Amino acid sequence: MQVLQVQLEVGPDPAEVGRARRWARSRLAGSGIGDDEPLAETLVLLISELVTNAVVHTGCPAVLRMLFAAEGGVRVEVADASDRPPRPRHAEGDDTNGRGLELVDGLADRWGWQPEGAGKSIWCEVDRMPAEASATARNSGVSASPGRVHC
Repeated sequence: MQVLQVQLEVGPDPAEVGRARRWARSRLAGSGIGDDEPLAETLVLLISELVTNAVVHTGCPAVLRMLFAAEGGVRVEVADASDRPPRPRHAEGDDTNGRGLELVDGLADRWGWQPEGAGKSIWCEVDRMPAEASATARNSGVSASPGRVHC
């Protein structure tokens, strides 16, 4: 399995989240995932959540990595200097935060975390529907669910 990896260093400033989204969109387009594909929007939202968590909860720089598998799957990793494990929370009603990892859990096919150096890496994977299945689904008007392609 071939994998292409790209990475971006992210500063400890919340404004860096927007820069990470713009960078991710350009890398997705360069990998053949068009801006109009639902996969692109899902990945940008996941990246936004993971980078926001790293910047807000650690106050330290982070590294955003995207790994593109030849089979079409995409893995997103955000490594930071904190060794504290992620702590999923459940937001209530008008809470303005606490939904990030719930969102990641709902959108990603898989996610988790692992120690990395003195800190940790939080990762998620999204499978990509094979192009021929996607074209068939579009032409038939049927909504197809993504195939399971492991990164």
